Amino acid sequence: MFYDQGCHGVVELGELPRHVRLRLASLPGEWLEFDPPSGSIVVRHIEPSTRPSLPTIVGELVHRLSEIPADLHKGIPGGDLFVHTEDTGQLARVRVEAGGAVHIHWAHPDYARARRRPYSGAAETSIEPWAQCLNGVITFAAADPDGAASELLTLADTFDGLYPEGDCAATRSDQTVRLEMKDLNLDSHLLVRRLTELALPRSLEGRIVVTSFGEAQPEANIRFMFQDGQIWVQRPLLWEDAV
Repeated sequence: MFYDQGCHGVVELGELPRHVRLRLASLPGEWLEFDPPSGSIVVRHIEPSTRPSLPTIVGELVHRLSEIPADLHKGIPGGDLFVHTEDTGQLARVRVEAGGAVHIHWAHPDYARARRRPYSGAAETSIEPWAQCLNGVITFAAADPDGAASELLTLADTFDGLYPEGDCAATRSDQTVRLEMKDLNLDSHLLVRRLTELALPRSLEGRIVVTSFGEAQPEANIRFMFQDGQIWVQRPLLWEDAV
């Protein structure tokens, strides 16, 4: 799932007496508000202030939870708020557990346990091509390895991206071409398409991790895996408790 920069989410509070609901609805807030019809804390549809987002959101959340009498806490279903910090772009999950306990978890993108699925085309990536940052190593066999290596270098050198100075090396050994990328600004789908055209069948091996030079968030990252003649994609797991 993807979340807009800023804050996204809902925290359900369950059935509450009318006077508690009225009190919650009257509380001021820059980020959060109580929605009486749903009985939930939701994100306000206004432009927030310049105050730091995460401390402000957590403060408003705790303020609202503190207005609920202790004997009603057991009826709180809970929910998640996802917050992107302004300066570093880190993603935090503010989770209200059933019963009202609050936990803050930082996203730590992890591919080791992430599920993979067959690659289906350019729609896999939400990062704009001009801002994509590629890191990885790919090897493949080619009928014309010198020509294949030259074509890949030309592709990298002529791409009109945001940061075209990234490092790219294409070398050959017999029929095998080895492509190494370090912070390379290139359209990943353009590269994948060209690799599949140049490589002999079932010879592509390796990985490419795609991040962003721009303001894309960690959940937008993606990894391409070339293995046994197949192309797979993975989204990173962000939370330790993800399954």
